[in-house]
Amino acid sequence: MNTLPPALENLIASLSRLPGIGKKSATRLALHLLRRPAAEAAALARDIAELHRRISLCSNCFAFSEEDPCPLCRDPRRDPATVCVVEGPDDMMAVEASGSFPGHYHVLHGALSPMDGIGPAELRIDALLKKVSRGRVRELIIATSSTVPGEATASFIIERLAGSGVRISRLACGLPMGMDVRYADSMTLARAIEERKAIQEPPPKPPAG
Repeated sequence: MNTLPPALENLIASLSRLPGIGKKSATRLALHLLRRPAAEAAALARDIAELHRRISLCSNCFAFSEEDPCPLCRDPRRDPATVCVVEGPDDMMAVEASGSFPGHYHVLHGALSPMDGIGPAELRIDALLKKVSRGRVRELIIATSSTVPGEATASFIIERLAGSGVRISRLACGLPMGMDVRYADSMTLARAIEERKAIQEPPPKPPAG
């Protein structure tokens, strides 16, 4: 016989679908919410409901934002010719927290993983290629994670941009193999950005005259 009220059971099931939340954790969270004043639960429900209503993707960098373009893309102090390519918004937040990157971002919203059905069409790679083709990007910093999907994504982008004339670099020392960018501390990310290595250099300009 089930001892839990259906409403509580439904909430536990919903919370269990969140990443990293098992049934025990979901039960603990649901019981905590039930013990708190009804106004707190209502406020949480409102905040969740507002997510999809108020937040969308920036049309330039594809970060989550309530404005389009987002505040970072609108900031005149940032260099739009230097673009940092990251897998997700959490990676972008980690790089931004390092305080060492003054350019724009491009959020792919994932990494290539054919076994999971994630190919180039499921990512924002075409938008990145179009951005480069407009001729306004001078350097592309690929900051995908040093995991198998992250490395595959980096290799795919580098291959597609071969001969584009854009300087392509990859985050350098400080990021161990298999580590996600989002879990690196600010000092490690800052050093990796400062000591990035070029993968592709633009061809030398022909002599004048």
